[in-house]
Amino acid sequence: MSNKEFSGVFPYLVSPVDEQGKVKEKVLSSLVDHLIKSGVHGLTPLGSTGEFAYLTWTQRQRIVEVVFEAAAGRVPVVAGVSHTSIREAARQAREMEAIGADGILAIMDSYFPVPPEGVVAYFRGIAEAVSCPVVIYTNPSFSSTNLSLEVIEAIAEVPNIKYLKDASANTGNLLFTMNHLGDKIKVFSASAHIPLFVMMLGGVGWMAGPACVIPRQSVELYELAKKGQWDEAITLQKRLWTINRVFQKYALAPCIKACLELQGFEVGAPIPPLQPLTGPALKDVEAVLKTLDVL
Repeated sequence: MSNKEFSGVFPYLVSPVDEQGKVKEKVLSSLVDHLIKSGVHGLTPLGSTGEFAYLTWTQRQRIVEVVFEAAAGRVPVVAGVSHTSIREAARQAREMEAIGADGILAIMDSYFPVPPEGVVAYFRGIAEAVSCPVVIYTNPSFSSTNLSLEVIEAIAEVPNIKYLKDASANTGNLLFTMNHLGDKIKVFSASAHIPLFVMMLGGVGWMAGPACVIPRQSVELYELAKKGQWDEAITLQKRLWTINRVFQKYALAPCIKACLELQGFEVGAPIPPLQPLTGPALKDVEAVLKTLDVL
């Protein structure tokens, strides 16, 4: 089993795909290089921002291959895996590890309601299929499956399930989880209003799409938190809230792709049926980027 430890800022990468469904490899490689040179600590392809739900397996596979090749060992790559069945999710995880992924971000997709025992079996099935560290992902805004403390506690018994990416924004539940489980599972935050709070509690960083757009500021915020310079960190967090506001106002992946297009990365449109930002929405996003000096 890998002893690699994950911490810091891990951008959820977009998935640049052209109108014919072909991965825009040069664009993705360029974005990876830019983010690494901006100081990010890792990369996460096929998270929420990566529009994984709209991609074929072939596209998912190629995206992770391109990211791994472009990263060239400079930072760890944690690849997203998601399916409704345990067998297919486990197969995907094995394939991602074979490509070279340093870790797996395990996302549970579902159609019918799944009882707690099934949720535990899903994440255990992914983890037991690989030897690398696994990050379990809970995001009740986008998924019908929320992870209760009892489920997380059961999952934490699997040796290579080492991290929880929590996007619930429920600080009470998160504090209870961290108090109860201690070092069994380390916590990555989402990046809206909450990352500094999670860092104060002992979190290890955040995995999120906005870090694709503001990587240097995200790394600066993380470093301030690591040093315990909370006053400066809070001032910066307040300033960065403007970009999270537009991501809340508009659809997340289309918004981040629009931001990257404005920054010169030809990532293209979101994957249909998602729709690109246009008109006033695009102008709103552009105005925010100008205030943050990232254009």
